[in-house]
Amino acid sequence: MTTAFSVNWDYRCPFARNANEHVLAALDGGADYEVSFVAFSLDQAHVDEGQPAVWDLPDKRPNLMAGAAGIVVRDRFPEHFRSAHRALFAARHEDGADLRDPQVIRTALESGGVDVEAVIKELDDGWPYKALRDEHERSVSEHAAFGVPTFIIDDQAVFVRLMTRPGSDAALAVATIDQVLELLARHPELNEFKHTSIPR
Repeated sequence: MTTAFSVNWDYRCPFARNANEHVLAALDGGADYEVSFVAFSLDQAHVDEGQPAVWDLPDKRPNLMAGAAGIVVRDRFPEHFRSAHRALFAARHEDGADLRDPQVIRTALESGGVDVEAVIKELDDGWPYKALRDEHERSVSEHAAFGVPTFIIDDQAVFVRLMTRPGSDAALAVATIDQVLELLARHPELNEFKHTSIPR
């Protein structure tokens, strides 16, 4: 039976990277998931009440570029989304690169096998930034999402911090995501479960 869920991302967050990598590795391993990857802006999430939204500030456009590029690949070139999604996370967390730099985005997309000029053209058209705004605001209004990664099934949403990455272990990824989805769907009474220390 196919399990349908959503998971959001902002490429700057290491926990979003961990969770999305688990989902991608599970899918690569044949997991019977129907996944919607949803863009989210940590910049907007941290705007103080009464201050202008990042979408309305032209100087903030570079902060949104990576997420918008991910949307373009997801919607226009879905066959490359998994590789590009990984590459954009890696640019930030492996290479320590600045995702506000257009060349960093270009290099990541190239490594993901994407037609970079086609993506840039879509970004220049502006619609991916509107899509990012719409997805972010819908997550907030419908699910009270406040960060990444947030997993969503129907009307249930949960913010999750996974401390590990799956590497190429698809079985580990499936088991990890199945646990998250089981808690999300079947145990809404478990509102918070957090270790007080991290094993080293």
